[in-house]
Amino acid sequence: MPDDFLLRVGLAAAGIAVVSGPLGCFVLWRRMVFFGDTISHAALLGVALALALSLPVLLGVLLAATGVSTLILLSGDRFHHTDTLLGVAAHSALAMGLVAVSLPGGGNVDLMRYLIGDILAVDWRDLAVIWSGVLICGGVLIWRWQGLLMSSLDREMALAHGRNPRREGLLFTIALAVLVAVAIKVVGALLITALLIIPAATGRLLAASPERMAVLAAATGAGSALLGLSGSFRFDTPAGPSIVVAAVVLLVVAGLLRRILPIE
Repeated sequence: MPDDFLLRVGLAAAGIAVVSGPLGCFVLWRRMVFFGDTISHAALLGVALALALSLPVLLGVLLAATGVSTLILLSGDRFHHTDTLLGVAAHSALAMGLVAVSLPGGGNVDLMRYLIGDILAVDWRDLAVIWSGVLICGGVLIWRWQGLLMSSLDREMALAHGRNPRREGLLFTIALAVLVAVAIKVVGALLITALLIIPAATGRLLAASPERMAVLAAATGAGSALLGLSGSFRFDTPAGPSIVVAAVVLLVVAGLLRRILPIE
């Protein structure tokens, strides 16, 4: 039924967008934009591993994203600067994933489905998985909000208040990996970083506090999802990229409002 289809697609997009906005705020506060790219690129390697080992794609993406990101966090600056490690990890994971899916046994894989998403193919089981991931990520943010916020904005203050910045960083990384794993079918490995960063950047323009920024980022993400899907249905464009384009439009509007309205 058309109504059933629209409900599934709308719930899938809105769920991912609502939680990606607040998570994206922490990506900006921690100056980890490139880190988001690394996790999203590792997702494709996870897809290849899942297909090679006959595992669920969700599990493969989750293991690869968590493994690569945790390895980088634990390595720190021991071997190279973190930016160097991120660059190596991001591009090698993407290259290895592309090579792996082209080997015998992976030739029938539709790469575009994983690169830019295939939200129109989401069924009720996918929706249950997506919202399970959304609730896990949202629960982590609510549970560890103060610890994550302090360790993101001021590491020394976090230590002074008895927080463990490394532990908070690992929890944040796991939440980010869960989001990437459940979002790959909605917006794809190449676009999930955009859905993390753009709504958060919009919230930063209009908010005067971290809490307001997170709420505005969530609202912007949800608005982008609904506007992007509407545009996709109207103009017959890919759903994932349309959602990102809608997010960019809202960012531009926020920038114009910032020039007109005082932010308190």
